[in-house]
Amino acid sequence: MTVHASKRRQTLIRLTLAAVILWTLVLISGLFQPRIDNSHPLMGQPILKDFAQTRPTANLIRFTMADDRYTLERTASGWAMQESGGYPVRRDRLAALANGLESLTYGERRTAAPEKLDQIGLGAPSESGTGVLIEVFDQNGAPQHAILTGRKGDYLYVRRPDETQTYRAHGTLPPFYNRRAWLDFEIIDIEASAIRSFRLTDSTGRTAYFARPTGGDARSFTTAPPYQALDVASRLALSTTALAISRFAPLDAKRQDSLTTPPLARHISETFDGLEIDLQAYREPDGLWVTLRAVEAGEGARRAQAINEKAEGWAFKLSNYDWQDFTPTIASLVVNREPSSEALGE
Repeated sequence: MTVHASKRRQTLIRLTLAAVILWTLVLISGLFQPRIDNSHPLMGQPILKDFAQTRPTANLIRFTMADDRYTLERTASGWAMQESGGYPVRRDRLAALANGLESLTYGERRTAAPEKLDQIGLGAPSESGTGVLIEVFDQNGAPQHAILTGRKGDYLYVRRPDETQTYRAHGTLPPFYNRRAWLDFEIIDIEASAIRSFRLTDSTGRTAYFARPTGGDARSFTTAPPYQALDVASRLALSTTALAISRFAPLDAKRQDSLTTPPLARHISETFDGLEIDLQAYREPDGLWVTLRAVEAGEGARRAQAINEKAEGWAFKLSNYDWQDFTPTIASLVVNREPSSEALGE
């Protein structure tokens, strides 16, 4: 037993010495390994130098991505999107962009390897890369600022368009990939429970009128005079069309006078307290569009006025799904009531 104990002690000592030697080598190699220093002279400096001074004279901001491009332009009535016929953009989002560009500062230096730019969202959009090119121009069309931005996880990265050196950016910018998010589509605010009735004229020219009693749920809509001889074919389908205006969610906008086709259908919603919204639907070569006009009785018709101020003169693009909610055929909603045996003289 003494011999075995002695061998165990020797083995333990050898293992301990080997571990000490290994850790010593690791520490020594760490001392001689070059340290990566990501600091640089620009750290903490504004990325768009002098943006605070040029901001009042900025007249146009252009965003370029690999698969899209859109432009915000200063007009006499405020900022608008060129590609949407000059439709107004949201003031809060524009302020977030301007404040973000002004306060954005350089952080740590990152890769300068061209093959790694797409990994942090900074590939050139002109080469199908992942970056977003932001350009700012003055009222004469002269360029004021240009920067490529990208995101990876929770971090924002930037680089100059003519350089491959990248930097981590400190600050925040709104997302750029969805142009719809810039457009001021807060037009209609109607709860589903407020809708009392609707009148539908479909693509065949047929018309019907539907209503529900006060306090009725979504599936209590039924045919109303003079169409009471019709029975509801599907209460679910009818409620979907009846409440469609409460889900109004445009994708884009353009000038109403640019429409090239006649209206295909008409959908008029009425609330219990007297607000009417007249929607006309168009199937255009470039998509599915609708126009809006609101009418309200009484001297204080402020809701209708607010809607018309944003909707008058404009057409709004809808998804196929939403457009179909406004434009079903009446034949899909109702069936002719079967005559009773008494009416037949039986």
